[in-house]
Amino acid sequence: MGTRVRGWRWRRNPLRRRSDVVEAWTVLAVAVLLFVGTPLLGAAAAWWAHDEARATAARQQAERQRVRAEVIGRTPDRLPSVQAGGRHSYRATVRWTDPDGAVRTTASRVPAGTRHGEVVEVWLDRRGRGVPPPADGSAVWQHSLTMGVCATAGTVATVLLAHSGVRRVALRHRLAEWEREWARTEPRWTHRRA
Repeated sequence: MGTRVRGWRWRRNPLRRRSDVVEAWTVLAVAVLLFVGTPLLGAAAAWWAHDEARATAARQQAERQRVRAEVIGRTPDRLPSVQAGGRHSYRATVRWTDPDGAVRTTASRVPAGTRHGEVVEVWLDRRGRGVPPPADGSAVWQHSLTMGVCATAGTVATVLLAHSGVRRVALRHRLAEWEREWARTEPRWTHRRA
């Protein structure tokens, strides 16, 4: 059973090669990047995504309006689609009255189970087309968290892939160094001439 000597790449040692030193420094850099750099990058990406999502939600709030409309079309017989938040909805024709008194109709999403003649709240854009509701606070946080996690995971994958490449190159150099050293040492052991 062998013992493992920790830190041998950092100390002077006849078996240590230049590639061992490079690999030791690489391990230190990878550790710093993984434990300090990636969380900071993930937090920065989440912060940026949060600001962008809040701005988008504010723009959507300004561009969209919620109105109470009467369902005048038939609800379809097919299965409902799933909207954000897990709510089921159908596309149906609705009618509402503008603030200036004009009666308008459009196709919009209404909750599943809505019947002809019921009054529902729908979201409309400036042209009077049915649109999804603007993003709320939970959607903003969900987007921010997703972007932060994706940025962190992508950075971790990049660092580990780069570390794998450095280790592969270091191994090739280490084997070449050992081969050169053996070419100098082998004739003394086997009494052969080089």
